[in-house]
Formats: sequence, structure tokens, C-alpha cells
Amino acid sequence: MADLWREEWKLLERKLQDRGLDVTAIRTAVANFRCETPSWGYGPSGTRFGVFPQPGEARTIHEKLEDAGECHRLTGVCPTVAVHIPWDKADDYDALKGFAAQQKVRIGAVNPNVFQDLDYKYGSFGHADERVRRKALEHMQECCAIMKSVGSDILSLWFADGTDYPGQADFRERKQRFTECLQATYKMLPAKSRMLIEYKLFEPAFYHTDLADWGMALNFAQKCGENAQVLVDLGHHAQGVNIEHLVAFLIDEKRLGGFHFNNRKYADDDLTCGSTNPYELFLIFAELTAAEAEKSTLPHPIAYMIDQSHNTKNKLEAMIQTVEQVQTAQAKALLVNRKKLKAAQANNDVVGAERCVMEAYNTDVEPLLMSVREQLGAALKPLEIFRLSDYTRKKAEARRGKVAGAGLGVN
Repeated sequence: MADLWREEWKLLERKLQDRGLDVTAIRTAVANFRCETPSWGYGPSGTRFGVFPQPGEARTIHEKLEDAGECHRLTGVCPTVAVHIPWDKADDYDALKGFAAQQKVRIGAVNPNVFQDLDYKYGSFGHADERVRRKALEHMQECCAIMKSVGSDILSLWFADGTDYPGQADFRERKQRFTECLQATYKMLPAKSRMLIEYKLFEPAFYHTDLADWGMALNFAQKCGENAQVLVDLGHHAQGVNIEHLVAFLIDEKRLGGFHFNNRKYADDDLTCGSTNPYELFLIFAELTAAEAEKSTLPHPIAYMIDQSHNTKNKLEAMIQTVEQVQTAQAKALLVNRKKLKAAQANNDVVGAERCVMEAYNTDVEPLLMSVREQLGAALKPLEIFRLSDYTRKKAEARRGKVAGAGLGVN
């Protein structure tokens, strides 16, 4: 029974071949997929009303890297860890880089924090006071220096800037300040690195947000340079927004830089990915995998990153669960018969085209994923293996008495 999945994989392989799909190419794409996990997803988090600590959860950047290493060991596809500065600030970044290597991971995207300091109450790059804008730029310079030290090639930007009431500030003046500061930040980037600009419809600003949607992020990116791109967070849109459409648009403009994977029911819920709308996640990957297969449409690799803040799930279980959901969506998207789909689209065969998509979505890809995980030396069923382990108990003993650090919110 333990090897039943091998027989299931053989059956699936024959089924995919019968559909006219290139199984070797599909396996290669699944095996090459990588997804970055966030340091803050392993640490203490809560809601606006309180923080709910868990036994053994990570409290320092070193403990976060330990947990990230365990996630990568089990899944085989999470070799990098995003850091948030100053939450993850270190005295010696060379030593931190070495510690990460010991956990079999690397430091990935560096995320500046210009939203928690009291000076940023009325904004950072959009602030009317030049002193505050200069302070925010100095922090960007610090983060670019950290990028050089740890070998990161992505500066990931999210801003809480906005206003709460009509008349509070001049929209155009704030836009102009943002343009100047983003251009200045772009010039600070280490060689061969990228700047990803994230947007958010609302919160914590409730009247207007300076970077409210993908169009604004695209506009700012175009004013900075080709290595400035848009970062899409799945929870940062109005209800009903067709995210797969805007993904395709950004791909065609060669400005899609990366993703923050999570899920939502109402707004920026930061739930585990695929928990409320796995079909949407699949449709997004249908656009991504199509573009990646063409290669020429993507000037840079898409940075796949997780950004979630879960209060009721074990932190590592939730992270592994999200990774599995993202892998599943990617694998299913690779099964869309593009040739058949194109023919249906050319003939305005609406039902036939949708059937091509649904056939891929309804396919059980678990045998494919298990085959690839075996190839990668990962756990065949990562979440199940983790739940059977005593990792959490051991860390609860080792980390007893530690004080939680900063970083109780996410963007």
C-alpha cells in the first residue's frame, strides 16, 4: 500500500500522454518550481485585538530560519526566506548568511518597513515633511546594503501611505513625492537586482491609498526603470477583481515581478493560500505557466513568495499547507492542453475552451507531485510527515522563555 502512488503515477502518466501532453516537460516544470517563504510567517502574529502565541513558534530571525529550513527539507521547493527590516535586523549579516546556509536556505527578498515608526503616522514617501521622506530613503539605503551583504537580488516594497479623510492631503503632491522617492530608491539598488512595487486597495488608510492598485504600481515602475516591476498580493484587491486578467496584462507589459501568495474571504485576510478559492489560484497559474512556457515573454523570473499571517493554525503546518496548495495549482495549470485550447478559442467554442481548463483543474495531480518530491529528496506528503514528527514539541522545549520580537503584522 505504501507504494500505491507509483501505480497511480503510471496511470496518470499514460492518461496525460493520451491527452497529447508532454509529460517530461511537465515534470521538469514542477521540479523546477520554487516558492519563497516569509520570516514573519513563522513568528508571533495576531489580529488588531491581540497576539496569540504558540508553543515553539520562532521569536528571532535565527529561529525563523530554522523553521524555514524544516519547511524546505520537507517540501524541497522553498530554498529562500524573505526578511523584514527592522524585524529581522542582525548585528552581523555575513554570520546570518552563514547560519541560513547551515539550515540549507538562503536570504531572499529584503522588505523595508516604513510603516511602524511613529514618524510615519502620516506617510513615508508621501509625507509632506522632507525630513520624514529622507528618513524613509535612508532606510531604503540600509536595506540595499543588507541585500549586498546577504546576496539578495530583490527589494520588495509595500507602503501604508494614504489618508483617512477628505481634504487631509493633496493627491497630486503625494504622487509626485512618491515618484521622486521611488526613483531615488531604484538608483540605490545593487547591480543586477530588482525592485518590486506592491499595492493595496485600502488599509491602514481608509479614504485613499497612495499605491492603491496594479495600474498605479505599473505607472511608478515604468517611471523608475526596467528592473522595477509590480508585485501582486492576492488579498490586496477589491472583491470580484479578475486577478488572472491583470496578471496576463502585466505579463504582456513585461512588468510582472512577483507574487505574495495567500487567500482571503473579505479583504486582506492573509489566510493560507487556496483555503477559500483554490480555483482562482489555479486560473492565475494557468496564465503564469503559459507565459513561462513561452520564455520570451518574461524578461525576469517571476518571484513566487508567500505572505500570510495565521492565528489559529500551527505556523509551520500552515506554511507547508500553503506550499502544497501552490504546488498543486501550478501542477494542474501545466496540464491545460494549450494546443486544444487555442483551437477552441479560435473557433469561439466557449464550452470547448472551458472544458480544456476544467479537465486540467479536475485532474488529481498528487501522484505527479509525489513523483517529483521523491526526485527532489523531499517528503512524499510534507504536511502529513510534519504532523507525525515531534518538531514542534522539541522547539517548544528549546525556545521556552524567549520574548517575542517585533513584527506582529504583515503587508
